[in-house]
Amino acid sequence: REEDGAARMATGTVLITGGGGYFGFRLGCAMYEKGVDVILFDVVKPTQAVPEGVKFVQGDVRRLSEVEEALRDVICVFHIASYGMSGREQLNRKLIEDVNVKGTENVIQACKTMGVSSLVYTSTYNVIFGGQIIENGNESLPYLPLHLHPDHYSRTKALAEMKVLEANGAELRNGKGVLRTCALRPAGIYGPGEQRHLPRIVSYIERGLFKFVYGDPLSLVEFVHVDNLVQAHILASEALKANKGHRAAGQAYFISDGRPVNNFEFFRPLVEGLGYKFPTLRLPLSLVYFFAFLTEAAHFLIGHIYNFQPLLTRTEVYKTGVTHYFSMEKARKELGYKPQQFNLNEVVEWFRCRGCGAKPRPYTMNCILRDGGLVLLLIALLVSWFPSAVTFSL
Repeated sequence: REEDGAARMATGTVLITGGGGYFGFRLGCAMYEKGVDVILFDVVKPTQAVPEGVKFVQGDVRRLSEVEEALRDVICVFHIASYGMSGREQLNRKLIEDVNVKGTENVIQACKTMGVSSLVYTSTYNVIFGGQIIENGNESLPYLPLHLHPDHYSRTKALAEMKVLEANGAELRNGKGVLRTCALRPAGIYGPGEQRHLPRIVSYIERGLFKFVYGDPLSLVEFVHVDNLVQAHILASEALKANKGHRAAGQAYFISDGRPVNNFEFFRPLVEGLGYKFPTLRLPLSLVYFFAFLTEAAHFLIGHIYNFQPLLTRTEVYKTGVTHYFSMEKARKELGYKPQQFNLNEVVEWFRCRGCGAKPRPYTMNCILRDGGLVLLLIALLVSWFPSAVTFSL
């Protein structure tokens, strides 16, 4: 135990903002297993038990004093905390701005003040992608102009990434050297226990709302397994150190499993693994986008009274239905990133162990009303969408 403690002191302490979340917690546990002292920093405690030896600090990135206090004796920060990635969260512009932009500014300032030498920022594909087709893109692509982002989350993540990379080389207080920064741009995260996207998808499946797919069946997107993303972050932090020539300093990297796939085909094993029939109805992308627009408009009007969960937002339609995938070459070459191959079997098993899956049910009046309502809604959308679609095509 004494030798283990000495080794940890030699490697220093890292802090993970958003450490109470799915990915942050997983990263923290992986780093602790590698002999690194870890602090998980978040506004909420992890849902899982924090391993003995890992420290949890409750705090908010929106409060500079709390971030600075947590960064005492820390040598590296993984800034993962963010807000507004999906669902109704995407429509809360003020909180998105406060967490993603102001929170990142606070983390950067605290690193400078407290003498933290390394900062790894968890960004997103969305800083580049805004609905346009991208095939095998790379890091030389420019940021999407801020006014073209279809959602405030993507816009603020782009602003935050710019601030992090601009801070590379900044002087640390009291002559402690300079700050080295980099940014990782992951695809959609999946894995057993993921709490943001997969439970929402499964709830739609189990409530009978997954009745159709949309877009071109040949469209391709990407995903990243949580363990691959953990690997990429650890490699990035190592590549900021002097013994690696600070090769990642000031750089951004796309991170995925490296296997472009149709969004709906990716989730087919989950749907069928839980015992449900995969839908055969395919709708035009523009129709579903129009539906998402109407849903967001309705939320804008009544969200302060009834904060309902939109079935889809416009950004989610683009992200799932428009081809966009990126090369991993830079991450492989500069970080040594080697994504492992995973499938959804462990995800299916995780949900099954929690009672999810198809069960025999009588076709009740509620089912008739639900399905009838969906049909009427689809007809109404088609009637209202068709004139605008014809006008657009002309």
